[in-house]
Amino acid sequence: MLKKEIIALTIAGNDSDGSAGMTADLHSFYARGVYGMGLLTAAVAGNTTGIYAQEVMPLTFIQKQFTVLNEDFKIDALKTGMLANKEVISCVAANLRKYDMGKIVLDPVIMTKHGNTLLDDDAYQAFLDELLPMADIITPNFYEQQKLTGLDLNNIDEIKQGARKLQQMGAKNVLMKGRHDNNTQKAVTDILLTADGKFYEFTKPFIDTNRINGTGDTLSAVIAAELAKGKSVIDSVKIAKDFTYEAIAHPIAVGSKYGPINHFAAQQDTK
Repeated sequence: MLKKEIIALTIAGNDSDGSAGMTADLHSFYARGVYGMGLLTAAVAGNTTGIYAQEVMPLTFIQKQFTVLNEDFKIDALKTGMLANKEVISCVAANLRKYDMGKIVLDPVIMTKHGNTLLDDDAYQAFLDELLPMADIITPNFYEQQKLTGLDLNNIDEIKQGARKLQQMGAKNVLMKGRHDNNTQKAVTDILLTADGKFYEFTKPFIDTNRINGTGDTLSAVIAAELAKGKSVIDSVKIAKDFTYEAIAHPIAVGSKYGPINHFAAQQDTK
């Protein structure tokens, strides 16, 4: 009798250079020993020098993917990525309400790690109203935290206040990812607020490198993979933090500029 595989799903856009988005998610699922599936919302034409074009998938196609996957598979956990616009967000939210696909990891993809906005006002409001309240865990970057909470987040107390605010907005668990855009800093600390109101800190040394494409995707994908296995939120975040650090700490020579992280670096222990 065949052993049932643990399945994790990414609902995201695909980056053609393999560094971020759905590709990084699938790299992460494989490296953590779960079977990865990809529900495509958009496609990006880009390389390590930039993004040059993108196409959003038709809603009928996105809906068909939800339908056929849920007709044939039991999905254990999922993560969201690039959702592009209000219509896609509403379609995804409707299907998350319709189908049980396990734990939901919400990677907002509202703003880039450089502070550039990715969603218009209507899409952002749909994200707040329809998706955020369904999150088992949300994993915003620093600039997304500022936008979502309306706080400057200048110190640890404000960061914890922001996490509580996101929990009040509906997310069960909140991971406030540490800022990592200052090459004079010594460490990066992520702060987790769990559903029971407790805080946990996860700190790793800061690595000054331009090979960090897909960092946020990888972190949230590994969390999803570990939740799919039945791990606790705390253990899932710790494994994801360790994995992502190793992937950054062992750079690979892919592309000419802003390269991907190294998913091969920490894939040995997948239990």
